[in-house]
Amino acid sequence: MSPWQLRISKIICTVMVVAALCALEGCFAPEVPPGKIKLVVWGMQLGEETAGLEARIAAFEKMHPNIVVSVLGMGAGNMDPQKLMTSIVGKVPPDVIHQDRFTIGDWASRDTFLPLDNLIARDRNKPFGVRPEDYYPACWREATYTNPKTGEKHVFAIPDSTDDRALFYNKALFREAGIVDSNGNPKPPRTWDELLQDAVKLTKYNPDGTINRIGFIPNYGNSWLYLYAWQNDGEFMSPDGKRCTMNAKPNVEALAYMVKVYDALGGIDKISAFQSGFQPNELDPFLTGKVAMKIDGSWVPASIARYKPDLDFGVAPAPVPADRYYHRGRFAHDKDTFVTWAGGFSYAIPRGARHVEAAWEFIKWMTSPQAALIDAEATREYDASKGRPFVPSLSANRVTNQVVFAKYGPKDPKFKKAMGLFISMMDHARFRPVTFVGQRLWDEQVRAMDVATHHQKSPQAALDEATRVVQHELDKVFEEDTYPLIPAAVPIALSIVTGCMVLGLALWRVFQIRHMRQLGRAEAIAGYVFIAPWLLGFLIFTAGPMIASLYFSFCDYDVLHPARWVGLHNYAEMFGRDDGYYLRVSLFNAMYVAVIGIPLGIVTSLSVAMLLNAKVKGMSFYRTAFYLPSIVPVVASAVLWIWLLNGDPNRGLIDAAWRATLDRWFGLAPPGWLADAAWAKPALILQGLWGAGSGMILWLAGLQGIPQHLYEAADIDGAGWWAKFRHVTIPMLSPYIFFNVIMGIIGTLQQFDSVYVLSGGDLSQPAGPLDSLLMPVLYLFKNAFQYFKMGFASALAWFLFVIILLLTLIQLKLAPKWVYYEAEKR
Repeated sequence: MSPWQLRISKIICTVMVVAALCALEGCFAPEVPPGKIKLVVWGMQLGEETAGLEARIAAFEKMHPNIVVSVLGMGAGNMDPQKLMTSIVGKVPPDVIHQDRFTIGDWASRDTFLPLDNLIARDRNKPFGVRPEDYYPACWREATYTNPKTGEKHVFAIPDSTDDRALFYNKALFREAGIVDSNGNPKPPRTWDELLQDAVKLTKYNPDGTINRIGFIPNYGNSWLYLYAWQNDGEFMSPDGKRCTMNAKPNVEALAYMVKVYDALGGIDKISAFQSGFQPNELDPFLTGKVAMKIDGSWVPASIARYKPDLDFGVAPAPVPADRYYHRGRFAHDKDTFVTWAGGFSYAIPRGARHVEAAWEFIKWMTSPQAALIDAEATREYDASKGRPFVPSLSANRVTNQVVFAKYGPKDPKFKKAMGLFISMMDHARFRPVTFVGQRLWDEQVRAMDVATHHQKSPQAALDEATRVVQHELDKVFEEDTYPLIPAAVPIALSIVTGCMVLGLALWRVFQIRHMRQLGRAEAIAGYVFIAPWLLGFLIFTAGPMIASLYFSFCDYDVLHPARWVGLHNYAEMFGRDDGYYLRVSLFNAMYVAVIGIPLGIVTSLSVAMLLNAKVKGMSFYRTAFYLPSIVPVVASAVLWIWLLNGDPNRGLIDAAWRATLDRWFGLAPPGWLADAAWAKPALILQGLWGAGSGMILWLAGLQGIPQHLYEAADIDGAGWWAKFRHVTIPMLSPYIFFNVIMGIIGTLQQFDSVYVLSGGDLSQPAGPLDSLLMPVLYLFKNAFQYFKMGFASALAWFLFVIILLLTLIQLKLAPKWVYYEAEKR
């Protein structure tokens, strides 16, 4: 057998073994018994604290012996659409999705959920039938989407849980500050003016001026601009859904009030630094007395009951403008003196679901009062086993709340009063606009708050900018019918043609082998056989998608529908007034990190390598110790640095060290790090320096490769350590410097995972204060997988490719002027 035949035999054997292992794995995979339906449900996670959910599912399976429910979290249901989008496109969607109602409009507008109107009408009077009148108006309307183009209105989800917002206040702190009525009882604020006065009175500062306890933070808890605007009778969308009204006067006044409160308490930077030390659960700052008041949701009483049931707290409606409270006739909704905001989850059936009838039976049961009673009983027993009181959560179904709270409602008066208030406010709750730009609308109101509270723009200018961005997205959708549809086969055909061209080139090269000698021909054929798997993989998974993405960069494409040809529109939009701003910010952030971070990384890793190049005892241990951080997963490293940079001196190691040294000796207060726009990028660079061990290995190899006789010659010439470093070490290491600069620039422009984690891991929030951590690839990812703008994201990808290519070519062109290769003839 010739050498190349032997190699081919080895490849075939390897493939057969891998295939056998895959088949074996499939044999041991759990299977549903014959005759049973496997109902796949996404968006719910079973675990230690889900006794009620498990009980509901077990009861459903008992009633339907032919159905086995498979519950998977899959990161689905909230604002992370990647997995659900992929499953729908791949025609393998789950049967049921437990989805945030806020996102229903986005998904329904893309024709991804089944309308449920016929099923609701058919089973209205059957057991567990869904009756719209049983639901709170805000919950039902949030699950209903009206197509603004056609006027068609359908129910696309059945509400499950709900929540609303109110003001929590610490009664002990109110008494301490003297904020009491004539009977000495704590008096919660009723108006915005009272809220501001009480917040200032309840706030305490440390001797160095930092905050020790804060009375109130406008956006801590769960309020956002939405609630303040609704309290001021503002709206974010026109009734027909075609116009964004975010910059209307009531909304501007609401944002101005939020800015006023932040400024009165020391400013956003000081408050953010204080807030960066906040912890959840038993360390919640409201439970520990660090925050005196907060606007938060109806889930909080259960958390208080679990972690600090003896807390002396009260709940009152969130304060409103004085005009509304005193009914001066300015507002259209004076009958609703106090305003709350409802949200929650719901059940929907994706298009393409295999078991629609079984899915509908599951949804009816899970949203029924009977299931809620089973859930409450199981959860109460579990809480009792942990020695904590049980506080039921709210349902979107008012009948469910009546029966559950009548039987399992809390006995403690403070918890009973709190939940009673939340239930009483649900009939007049507001909800986020149900629109296909719901996600963009949310993101822009968050960004407007960020910009205004940092005084980068006035509230009016910030909301004008936000309105323009959202309106631009609205107009694009209403104009999309003017662009021609492109058959889905076109990009596939382009990818196939490109692949065939590359494959043809490879075959032509193989054909040339026949002119070689016998030994060379055998080796060449073996070589091509060995690279064949990689070549096929490259053509299918790399070259093909690259060509397709280039094509899609000239299209309006959301993955879920056929692409529309828009020409250079995506590229023009990239540099336009709206999206151009985010592109410039992301490129500036990348340039900042590259210009400062790359030289610092080179200096750090080279310095460590020079220290580790010494011949001393135990050097292997030190080299291993310095290299270990570089192999820590990026996500784990980012989470670790979030803790290290924590603004709480009792938990943030770097902050504690700073206070013990620089602050004590020189009066330099520690920076806000990730909570401060000016320090977020330095924090990112600092986190990157921790992984300098990977570069250290290259530098160490380079140092050990420098001929010793060069240093000996320098010693004879009387050169000192600096002269040897400058004239011997650096020139001989110039190829390594060149390599690190090129790879560093490419890595910076492609940075994603670390900034994603450091900025909170939530795409619906700005990437750091004032988008200080927004990087090009993160911006690309948001457009592709959050806004479904895959065509625009493809254009961004090719723009980044061109930038990286040009920067690399420039460096290659300049390299001969300063890079020294020992083998070169000079």
